[in-house]
Amino acid sequence: MGTEALTRLAEEHVDHRFKGLPPDAYGLTVAELAAQRRNLFREADGFTTPVLALSAERLEHNLALMETYTTRHGLAFAPHGKTSMAPQLFHRQIEHGAWGITLAVPHQVRVARAFGIRRVFLANELVDAPALRWIAAELAADPDFRLVAYVDSVRGVELMDAALRGSVRPVDVVVELGAGDGARTGVRTEAEAGEVAAAVAAVPTLRLVGVAGYEGEVPEADPERVRSYLRRLVALAAGLDRAGRFGEADEIVVSAGGSAWFDAVTDVFADVPELSKPVLKLLRSGAYVSHDDGHYRRITPFGRVPEEGALESAFRLWAQVVSRPSPEQAFANAGKRDAAYDLDLPVAQVVRRDGEERPATGITVTGLSDQHTWLRTAPGADVEVGDRIGFGLSHPCTSFDKWQLIPVAEADGTVVDYIRTFF
Repeated sequence: MGTEALTRLAEEHVDHRFKGLPPDAYGLTVAELAAQRRNLFREADGFTTPVLALSAERLEHNLALMETYTTRHGLAFAPHGKTSMAPQLFHRQIEHGAWGITLAVPHQVRVARAFGIRRVFLANELVDAPALRWIAAELAADPDFRLVAYVDSVRGVELMDAALRGSVRPVDVVVELGAGDGARTGVRTEAEAGEVAAAVAAVPTLRLVGVAGYEGEVPEADPERVRSYLRRLVALAAGLDRAGRFGEADEIVVSAGGSAWFDAVTDVFADVPELSKPVLKLLRSGAYVSHDDGHYRRITPFGRVPEEGALESAFRLWAQVVSRPSPEQAFANAGKRDAAYDLDLPVAQVVRRDGEERPATGITVTGLSDQHTWLRTAPGADVEVGDRIGFGLSHPCTSFDKWQLIPVAEADGTVVDYIRTFF
């Protein structure tokens, strides 16, 4: 199912839905356009601005680095698919050793299933009855499909059970432990976790298989607070195991790990005690696949453990200078519809003119309108109408979601693939 669906993506026709692609390519299939190996920077090849591109080399570097890291530390890996919502990348992540894909909402699971993803970690409590019935049908139809979902309330267990009555297979669930008072979802105390586990044990439609949480929500996070929370999570797994709550499970899942503290997860999970069943230590970091030039560049754990390697930003947004109204100001033709801006503004990195590329010295992004980038230009900044500026972006999750078909370019600008997203 997955291979056929990916093949159909390559057979999709290029048209008005896809920003930045060459107008003369309309009517070609994506595969036909990729086979032409057009160059992102050659005017005759027709790419228009703005256009977001992924670096082929850096994408592969990031995929390989996290495969090496998780293997070295004995971790299973279910990268969060909400980052890219790109089935092609899901499959590349799995080819690079991922156990499965983490997702957040039912629509995302439907996308993953349409492209043959067989293991899904749903990092949310799911109480939507139609979605639960659909998941039950998927589990019944495909014995190789596995889904693990959060539970964090007795009421949630009751709603799930009501929707799943009569299902062929139980849905695997993990108790979510909240990261502290004022944090996001999850039970706040171990006593509440015990009540939820008991509720799961009382219904035939669910099977308790572990515990999970998200350390990125620890209030006033620092290394010790994060590790303290993760130790609570591990202790909760051990306590529930002693109470016999995982009796129906084949293995015990202990899961955490965003993109900011996976080094802490690695350290604490290394000390998971021996439990009554094999333990699946499941990391879920997702932003690594493209990394970025802002938020995640600043907070990546690889900055704290440089001996493990370094991620590389794979995104660059190309826009064109369309106005130079004063010596201190210029405007490019990309805006909020094209670039992430929720955490940081884009950063001007390079300028291209007449086939030559140079650093974007003296050019600062000061704001975004819907379709314009506001640029402050320092005295002596060499910027002209018609120049193309390459911008680095911050926050992959709100970069991918603005583009339905993203060129993947080699270092010289040769486009070798196109990534389709489904948001």
